[in-house]
Amino acid sequence: LISPSPQSSSPQTKYDFTSCRGVLIICLVVLILFSILCIFIRNRIVDIVYASLGALLFTCFLAVDTQLILGNKQLALSPE
Repeated sequence: LISPSPQSSSPQTKYDFTSCRGVLIICLVVLILFSILCIFIRNRIVDIVYASLGALLFTCFLAVDTQLILGNKQLALSPE
């Protein structure tokens, strides 16, 4: 359910997700730092929050990569 959703909506949306790559990298670094915190704080709620944030972040990465592959937005990969 998570994989087909961004792949089908990314080519049809008017919003350019490829310009958000820097924000996604910063969010990834924050998620890694949060994972180090989760090692020391053993709580079920914190683990659920960590897993949810990870799934949401990598869904956004999937939307960006889909737009890069299809090439219909500002930043796109050239076939060469």
